[in-house]
Amino acid sequence: MNQRQENLITVVDAGSTKSCVLVAELLDGVLRYRGHGVEPSRGMRKGLIAELGPAAEAINRAALTAERTAKAVIETAVVGIGGTHVRGVNSRGGISMGSRMREITREEVRAAVDRARSVALPPDREVLHLLPQEFILDDQAGIHDPVGMVGNKLEVNLHLSTCSGGVAQSVITCANRAGLEVLDTVYEGIAAAESVLSADERELGVCIADIGSSTTELAVYFEGAIAHTAVLPIGGDHFTNDLAVGLHVTVDEAEELKKIYGHCVVTAVPQLNEIEVGGNLAYSGGQPARLVRQRFLAEILEPRARELFTMLRDNLRNGGVLEALGAGCVLTGGGANLVGLLDNAESLLRVPARIGFPVPLSRMPDELARPEFAAVIGMLLYTHRTQVRKASEEQGLKAKLKAIFAGSF
Repeated sequence: MNQRQENLITVVDAGSTKSCVLVAELLDGVLRYRGHGVEPSRGMRKGLIAELGPAAEAINRAALTAERTAKAVIETAVVGIGGTHVRGVNSRGGISMGSRMREITREEVRAAVDRARSVALPPDREVLHLLPQEFILDDQAGIHDPVGMVGNKLEVNLHLSTCSGGVAQSVITCANRAGLEVLDTVYEGIAAAESVLSADERELGVCIADIGSSTTELAVYFEGAIAHTAVLPIGGDHFTNDLAVGLHVTVDEAEELKKIYGHCVVTAVPQLNEIEVGGNLAYSGGQPARLVRQRFLAEILEPRARELFTMLRDNLRNGGVLEALGAGCVLTGGGANLVGLLDNAESLLRVPARIGFPVPLSRMPDELARPEFAAVIGMLLYTHRTQVRKASEEQGLKAKLKAIFAGSF
């Protein structure tokens, strides 16, 4: 196995169903797939870590598989954070630079952001992301980057994505026990958006719903900036459990039936269609097979789908962004594969909806080009973009210092 390479980026998505480790390398400014590992999650409950040992073991196995595929040693990683403990809040703040107009530098921008982030948060909350929505320079709004402009009062509308400090630390501890040093954390809703949304959608206004096993992560963009984030306590497992109870089958068989025969629109299923349930000895424990109407599955699934999108609609309305979805709604994550969800989304939100597939990396295998891998691929893209921005700022600072010292002699 090769030595650790500095140009590698590794991300970890520890979900309720699977733990995924994805490795890419940065080559000539382009991200290229190197390897990945996927393992069934253990020690997880409702999207949160219930047992550190089994959860860390699943991440470790996924990391070892990724190392073998990438032929490189993995030592550091960026991890995803999701779950109902994640919340977003908007804030506004700024600075005054006196009576004389001055050129805005990166330092003034940071000072304005620091002022805006000074909101009272409960002691157990941590800030995941500071996301400027727009800057206001001398009452001129709609500015995305004020550096180099001239004025004497700079304000910023800021979105803060926050999480439970204890839950975030549990995820970091799991990764550490798996042998990985955590460099950063990323909210999975924003990560998913990074891999499936276009620039036009972000500008016109769009909601992305990353439907995982236990929860649905939301992120709303408007005029190119994040406007709202939230997490709903409904995911794909809720649909599966409803089927297991309604059909009197095991959870594993209910999952298979959902994937093959599931539909969230009752009227779209022919009345006479019948399917066999309970006959798979691997799932049924020897119970005899029986025939049920396929519509019966839809009668179980449709109410849960309507509950999900009613909750989503109400959340967006309370956040003041329901009317800002000019480009509609994008569904991604493993739960988005359920047939008929788009119809329910369009019916209740009254906007166009589509399934979001992640942007493929160079040399990436086809098996990863699916909605359930949108978040982990988006984490790579987000980390890469963040690194590029930091490098650009550092280069700018070096050039500025060089010019100052050169002018001193």
